[in-house]
Amino acid sequence: MQKKVLDNRYELERKIGEGGMARIYLGRDLRLNRRVAIKIPHSHYLQEPDFLERFRHEAQAAAMLAHPNIVDIFDVGQDGDVHYIVMEYVEGTDLKAIINREAPLAIDRAVHLAEQIARGLHAAHRAGMVHRDVKPQNVIVTPDGQAHVTDFGVAKSHLSTAMTETGVAFGTVDYLSPEQAQGRPALPQSDVYALGVVLYEMLTGRLPFTGENPVAVAMKHVSEPPTPPRHLNPSIPLGLEALVLRALAKDASQRPQDAAEFARLLNTYDQLANQATLVNQAMPRASAPAPVPSATQVAPPRTPSGGSATGRMAIPPRPGPARAPRQEGLGCGVFLVGMFILAGVLALVFVFSTGAFSDLFAGSGGGGVSPTRPTETLPPGEPTPTFTPTPTPTPTPVTAVVPDLSGLNNQAADTQLRQLQLRPIRIDAHDSSVAINQVMSQEVAPGSALELGSHVTYTVSLGPRVVDLPDVSRIQSNIAQQRLEAAGFPVEIVNEPSGTVDAGFVIRQQPSPGLRVPEGQVVIIIVSLGDVVRFPEIIGLQREEAEQILERTAGLALVYVDFQGRDRLIDYDRFRDNAVVSAQIEGGRGLLNDEWVPRGSRIVLGVKAPE
Repeated sequence: MQKKVLDNRYELERKIGEGGMARIYLGRDLRLNRRVAIKIPHSHYLQEPDFLERFRHEAQAAAMLAHPNIVDIFDVGQDGDVHYIVMEYVEGTDLKAIINREAPLAIDRAVHLAEQIARGLHAAHRAGMVHRDVKPQNVIVTPDGQAHVTDFGVAKSHLSTAMTETGVAFGTVDYLSPEQAQGRPALPQSDVYALGVVLYEMLTGRLPFTGENPVAVAMKHVSEPPTPPRHLNPSIPLGLEALVLRALAKDASQRPQDAAEFARLLNTYDQLANQATLVNQAMPRASAPAPVPSATQVAPPRTPSGGSATGRMAIPPRPGPARAPRQEGLGCGVFLVGMFILAGVLALVFVFSTGAFSDLFAGSGGGGVSPTRPTETLPPGEPTPTFTPTPTPTPTPVTAVVPDLSGLNNQAADTQLRQLQLRPIRIDAHDSSVAINQVMSQEVAPGSALELGSHVTYTVSLGPRVVDLPDVSRIQSNIAQQRLEAAGFPVEIVNEPSGTVDAGFVIRQQPSPGLRVPEGQVVIIIVSLGDVVRFPEIIGLQREEAEQILERTAGLALVYVDFQGRDRLIDYDRFRDNAVVSAQIEGGRGLLNDEWVPRGSRIVLGVKAPE
């Protein structure tokens, strides 16, 4: 590129990065005397109006955001044929390079970076935008560990796959959510999924899904469960693994509902992990093992062969601090009282063992035998058996297993719970992805055991919220798209020529404005291409036929036929004599079959001259 200063303001110093669509230069804003990053698309994209529209959209989308974890956009402009975006210059390294060099990262570092990324994405979600291309290449990490999300070029562009119609790669299949891989609209949970993949990669040094080609990887995102990250890095805590796998759920409704919730969960995990570390450090050292009991010590009672009632080994009480015996004058008296109590206890044992109480409570009638307790005659010399009372068992509460209510309608869920003697509590909520009257979630996990009569709360969908559709006709298409998407409506753009509406402005919309429609419904906006006509498919035809077609095309005029001989026409022998080999606007650019050209264009045809 020849120019070193754009618009007499932005000085280019050196290239600091390059991607498939653009180069990034370190520059200086001469007016404000500050360092900036300047993004300039590759020259071969400048002939693609769709690409330039997306390029401008990136600047307009990101300029709406202001957050410490998002790269700021300062300016967007054009100097001659050079389009550019001026951004905040963040000194650091992209997260992908850090992962490639250092992964697996330390647990607390990975969690802290993921939380920052989530907070930046939440700012975008709050503004009605979905990033759609979250990946470590689009995160810059400063030397002090601050993460900055960049590259909003695909945000809310409604691309259903990782490729655009023109074949330019947008989005990376390694981080593609299942719904995007299936061609469905991206949601805030789609960004959460991609961030879950990034966190998985930071913790393990590996991607959850790989394959021979992008299609194979995309299909794995849709149908294959990821390898649990602890299988690759056993040092990952169980709670963090559960959070990562929740973010990677195939069903978007099972993930954290937006980046804000994901950030809160990561922050809570981080706090709990730190608290646990402090508690463990503060715990006293284990006391020395207790001495082996001597012959004079009382042995603990032996456990019956059936084991304890709970089936667990009894844990001995924690030994208290040793205390010196108190030397007081009452020691002898206490000793005598203790001896009298011991003698009484032994006497009671003797009475029970001889069966004296059995005789006292035997039935009346001169020493008859009690009908409820048979008497057994023992052989002489056999010891009298002792009577051991049977302990009264502790009653076990009656419980029911909570069923899985997901996918049921409200009536079926209510009936199932009542049949199990559980008390259903219903909560209603709007959700465009769940059918009306269908259970969306439940507070108590399926398979949990609850006492009869316990409450089970579940949420039922009211379907999508119905809202008024804004009127965006006769305004610029990019502003119209932003308004609709901020109101919760995905947008599909259809272009068509118009002699009354300027290029880039909305001609009309479907459904019509003012109607009450479900939130999330796709709105089609028809955008003007300006007063243009389609150039007919005449390149390759014979001259006479091409001229006849061109004469019938309203809005175009043939002004000249340029015969080209062997000296001017490359691959001369490949064409038939008098064949149309090229076309262009007089004094302007070359044309292709079936493209839009301004009405009134004067056409020059290139024709092979016969030898």
